[in-house]
Amino acid sequence: MPSLLEAIVEKYECFDDDTFDQMPIAIYVPRKNPRNMIPNLLVLNDCDIDSAGQESDLRDKCHGVEELDLAQNCLSRWSEVFKILHIMPRLKFANLSFNNLSSDINSAIEVYDDTGETYPCLKSIVLNSTNITWRSFRHILKRIPMVEEIHLSMNNYDVIDLEDDENCQHIQMPSVKRLHFTGNPVSTWSEVCKLGRAFPNLESLVLAECPLQSLMTPPPSPDSHLGLLSYPRQGSGFCDMTLDSPHDAFTHLRFLNLNRTLIRTWDDVDILGRFPALRYLRIQGCPIFEENSERQEYTEHERRQLLIARLTCIQTLNGGAEITADEREDAERFLIRYYMDKPENERPERYNELVQIHGKLDPLVNIDLTPESKVQVKIICGDKCEQHILDVYQTVSELKQKLEKFSSIPAHRMRVFYMDQHVCSVIGPEEMKFPNKRLYSYNIVKGDQIIVDSKK
Repeated sequence: MPSLLEAIVEKYECFDDDTFDQMPIAIYVPRKNPRNMIPNLLVLNDCDIDSAGQESDLRDKCHGVEELDLAQNCLSRWSEVFKILHIMPRLKFANLSFNNLSSDINSAIEVYDDTGETYPCLKSIVLNSTNITWRSFRHILKRIPMVEEIHLSMNNYDVIDLEDDENCQHIQMPSVKRLHFTGNPVSTWSEVCKLGRAFPNLESLVLAECPLQSLMTPPPSPDSHLGLLSYPRQGSGFCDMTLDSPHDAFTHLRFLNLNRTLIRTWDDVDILGRFPALRYLRIQGCPIFEENSERQEYTEHERRQLLIARLTCIQTLNGGAEITADEREDAERFLIRYYMDKPENERPERYNELVQIHGKLDPLVNIDLTPESKVQVKIICGDKCEQHILDVYQTVSELKQKLEKFSSIPAHRMRVFYMDQHVCSVIGPEEMKFPNKRLYSYNIVKGDQIIVDSKK
């Protein structure tokens, strides 16, 4: 398998500088071959790289690299990872996804990183599907003190272990602002809160495809149903004398992605509405919208209204346009009408708050604009005139076929005209030319006429 150095040489076709020194030149060219200048962004995906290579040569070529993408390679030794970080002092972004980094980091520290060197320029690190252990991750955090964005998706984490081995205290990294944790089998919000305590200034958190069943701490019992939350409430907020409330660890969180989690109750949506800084939320593909036949009778738009009405501070929902004041008011009024006929114990606290704002609303009048399926019209063909009951959902072609017996005219030689009883004296009859057009599109009502004629 090639080293990182060998992969760079192969991709960028690097030549020795001495070769160019010996070539006759007629115009000025830089002493350093432009093809030997490695770009700031170095992408070497899926190149079977398993090591760094000769350190001195690699440093000469890569000392200016700022972004490095080594996803889907064969790196497995932390000593090689540390070597790469060491020879790239300007590195701001590193993607090591899909390299198997499950090995013990202690041996690498003894071999290479015993000085405890840090990499303060590194702002973003991607460790998706690397099988990195929590012990290794904690050590990496100590080496990247200014990191702002971390990707830890698909690492099979069902618990969060960010307690420092040395002093048994929870690690705190104030620099981290964005964390991607997609596809890990963590299922309780109390575990997720450990991430918030480790990264107290977290602004963006992606938990898509994690089997989270609730945001309550502790989670509800298996036999609990829709109803009160599992901790006491006080006023308009949540209060518990022994447990942190669900949002205490996320006071700066502005963006949260809960797509395809197992959230299934509106109580959890109410919890989301009380995150102090949350403004952008994604919550799609969850059981709360896909289970319970009662919810399925509402459209996607109506579900969106119920979410907006409960989430008072959310500015953008599910990646849509920013919620306007008019849309929010419509949503709040919809929630009032949705719950007004339900028992009081099924109404959320938000219902009473909105009644104080908008008052008790009258139910909307249900106006059915569906056209009648059967209409009585007069059919005229020459001297013949009869009353017929028409199915307005049939097409013009189907009507002609049914009129063949009455008119004695084959359908392919038939012309039909529609006479609106109210405007026929002004605009005359309208020929029904289009065979696939349905009759209701002509707005036919009782008392109108259909005239049948033969083509010349």
